[in-house]
Amino acid sequence: MNIRLLAIGKTDNKSLQILIDDYTKRLSFYIKFDLELIPDIKNVKNLSEAQQKEKEGELILSKLSPTDQLILLDENGSTFSSVGFSDYLQKKMNAGIKTLVFVIGGPYGFSEEVYKKSQGKISLSAMTFSHQMVRLFVIEQLYRGFTILRNEPYHHQ
Repeated sequence: MNIRLLAIGKTDNKSLQILIDDYTKRLSFYIKFDLELIPDIKNVKNLSEAQQKEKEGELILSKLSPTDQLILLDENGSTFSSVGFSDYLQKKMNAGIKTLVFVIGGPYGFSEEVYKKSQGKISLSAMTFSHQMVRLFVIEQLYRGFTILRNEPYHHQ
């Protein structure tokens, strides 16, 4: 299985980018992983929230192939413990999914079209984090999940 993480906008914080790069490298020992950044929408000041979500949604959907399984990082999604998330990943691999695509949306969430195309939603927390921090958290949890599946000593119960 391949895993892709799509996110709107670039990571401006150099310290976060160093950590993202570190966990991306670590994760590559377990699975093929790609982080793909979708450029910010231009002239958002002239757009309503709905228009911005629609434009971002079009860009997100354009990055998907028909066989991709789309999972949204959404505040209203299912929550997992780290062990539960590793079980979730194992089930996805057992199901024969070729590419699992996680998406971090823009500041207003996702368009209806993106919600319709998705096969699930995951919430990292009831708290709100910056979109740039969420990238790091998702990649670290993917890495943690694979270390749990391999019984490696990264995660402590």
